[in-house]
Amino acid sequence: MRRPIREVIKQIQGRRFDWPDFNFGPFFRLTVKGPAYNHGSADHRKSSLKNAEELLRASLWGPSLTAEEMDKALAGTFERTFAPGAFICMKGEPVDYWMGIIDGLGKMASHWTTGKTTSLTGISTGGWFGEGSLLKSEPRRYDVMAIRETRVAFMSRATFLWLLDHSIPFNRYMIAQLNERLGQFIGMIENERMLDTDARIARGLAALFNPVLYPGTNRLLQISQEELGYLAGVSRQRANQALKVLEDAGLVRSEYGGINILDLEGLRSFGD
Repeated sequence: MRRPIREVIKQIQGRRFDWPDFNFGPFFRLTVKGPAYNHGSADHRKSSLKNAEELLRASLWGPSLTAEEMDKALAGTFERTFAPGAFICMKGEPVDYWMGIIDGLGKMASHWTTGKTTSLTGISTGGWFGEGSLLKSEPRRYDVMAIRETRVAFMSRATFLWLLDHSIPFNRYMIAQLNERLGQFIGMIENERMLDTDARIARGLAALFNPVLYPGTNRLLQISQEELGYLAGVSRQRANQALKVLEDAGLVRSEYGGINILDLEGLRSFGD
């Protein structure tokens, strides 16, 4: 009998294990390849998520929920809109919701009382975050700010835990989500220690196209040089210099209203 992920996590705490030992099953493979997440499709390029219900139904785990499970998820979710610079959530506050970006762009960061701040990662359309703090029942350990006007879905803790207890596909997705998040932050530490600013910005752009963490990101990335600087923790001028380097390398093209990603694999390996 398969058990909810909360029981599995309790069992493996303090033990070493290999992620490949977990079998995500056909749900995960089929969903990732589905047309809703094909970055090259014309329909995807011109579309955006309209509301919380559309986000839930378009998420990697949404199509595999039963009608009852989806109704439960929708009933336990609401949405809010945040102005540029507003805090979506704050470090130290109780964690009562799992959150997903319906439309817009968020920045995960840490702001210290000393005035020091560090940018961790961007969160783009289709991305969910906060599952770790919900599973551990601890205060939030980071801030998330809206880089531009951003609409966010809030799923209540009770609904999130109910899905973990009742939906095997949701459990499989959550294991994959946690695994991808772990890989993302290991990569960020490596990039910070090994790469120069141009390469870090290239990798930061590529990270916004993770098909599990951010399945709704458009190849025409609607982000300004100032916003890119916020995400990378550098000035707008330094972000502009890095973009010119990436343009000269044929990896991106600056366009009106955003950055066109020409070579995603090239961005992922830039600086090697």
